[in-house]
Order: sequence, then C-alpha cells, then structure tokens
Amino acid sequence: MSEATIIDGKAFAARLRETVAAEVAALKADHGVTPGLAVVLVGEDPASQVYVRNKGEQTTAAGMYSETHRLAADTPEPELFALIDRLNDDPAIHGILVQFPVPDHLSQDRIVARISPDKDVDGLTVTNAGRLASGLPALTSCTPVGCMMLLKDALGDLRGKHAVVIGRSNLMGKPMAQLLLAADCTVTIAHSRTVDLPAICRQADILVAAVGRAEMVRGDWIKPGAAVIDVGITRFPSRDPEKAAQGKTRLVGDVAFDEAKAVAGWITPVPGGVGPMTIACLLQNTVTAARRLNGIA
Repeated sequence: MSEATIIDGKAFAARLRETVAAEVAALKADHGVTPGLAVVLVGEDPASQVYVRNKGEQTTAAGMYSETHRLAADTPEPELFALIDRLNDDPAIHGILVQFPVPDHLSQDRIVARISPDKDVDGLTVTNAGRLASGLPALTSCTPVGCMMLLKDALGDLRGKHAVVIGRSNLMGKPMAQLLLAADCTVTIAHSRTVDLPAICRQADILVAAVGRAEMVRGDWIKPGAAVIDVGITRFPSRDPEKAAQGKTRLVGDVAFDEAKAVAGWITPVPGGVGPMTIACLLQNTVTAARRLNGIA
C-alpha cells in the first residue's frame, strides 16, 4: 500500500486568504464596509503573543481593519469587561477574539459570555454553539471549520462515513462533531474515559485527533485508507543542540506521523496542516459577521 496523501493546509489557507481578500475588497467597493477584527491579549504567554501577532498581520494583509489590545497579566475582570463592552458597541469592529488561555484570576466562561454573539468569531458563545447544534447559521469555531474544508477538499462527499473525534472541548471537539453530523457522517466522540480507544479509532473512515498529547495516536490505531486530521500541537526543544540552546522548538502533533502515513489514505502534517487554516477561517468568520451586522446577503 502506498503512503498517505499529505493534506497541504498551508497551501489551502493561502488560497482561502486570497478569497477573503477579494470579498473584503468587494465589501468596501460595493457597500463601504471594511470588516474589522479586534484581538485582546491578557498577559505575556509567549505562544499567545505569536498567535496574536500573526492574526494582526494577516488581518491587515487581507485589507481588513485590525485592532490589538494588550493588557497586563493582572488586569482585573471589570477592566477587561469594560473593553469588551466598548468593542461590542463599536460599529467598526465586527469580530472580537480574546486570546486564551487567560491568567488564572479570570474566567474563560465569563469572558466568552460577555462577547456579543454577533461578533463571536471564535464561535464559543452559548448562542452560537446552540445555533450550530440546531443546524442554524452560526459563527463556528475556526479550527473545526478549517478541518471540514480540508476534509471536503480531499475526500469530496463525506456522507455515510464513520468519523471519530478524539477530544470534547467546546473550541474543537464538540463543534467538529456537529459539523461532521451536518455533513451526514456517523460520528463518535472519544475522550480520556473512552474504553479501548485504539479499537474505536480503527473503525474510523475519518479520524480527528484533538487532545494535545504528543504522538498519542499510533499507526496501528488507524484504519487502512482513513483520512487523519491532526489538530494537536505540542512544542519540544529542537533536536539540534545549538538551536535548542537558543530556545528554538519543534512542533509535534497528536498523531505519530511517520507510523500513520504508512497506513492512512490522507493525513495532515504538523506543522503545515490544520494550523494555517485557523487564522484563515478567523478572517472568513469576520467577513461573515460584517455582512450579517450590516444586513448584506
């Protein structure tokens, strides 16, 4: 059996960003609307700082309006909520994203609840989660949307396929399962309490790994010919001692890639698979929010 086809998320995301930029240009020309995204970062988590910088750069590159609000790690909740309230009321802002994780004294649930569902481009509010579960139009979490795009591009029609999602987070696992259900897949959600997880995974025509445990999914967990979507990212020191001494890292997914690609039909690499899709879909969500807030079909 030949090795799996590599799903190139980086190339797909580049095409999606081009499409978004064209939509942004059309909104400006036809309606005088410039989609605006505000990103809020509390504290100085190094990985979060990289993500936030990339989001700002790609937002601007797409022709959109970008704001980044950097708050001190000890920012009290009322101050953060006052900022969110201002952004909720600001007509130039169509999407609001608070970068998680936040410092321990802040509640992620309370922060999410403060964001207007109409501007919730992370798709985390109860309103958007409920609309997704009910099959209604919703702003949906960016990473699952990106995964679905990659799957449909690789496989075409997903109807009738058995999909196994490892992970049940509100940001990834649950919306991923809902999107797969909407595509007429038969869906199993697996997690840390699942009995005989490898056996469950071997049933999957589509396997989505989103648990944050490096190389947990082994090659013998995978059904021959399955599509494997690896959402996990764990950082390790570079194998090069000199680079490691400089603080350079390497990224490892939830799937043992070399083992899996010998069995799977399709597979996303880490890096270069799902990761680039997340920001591209964030931009698309912001354009969608701008259209809806301005009553543009």
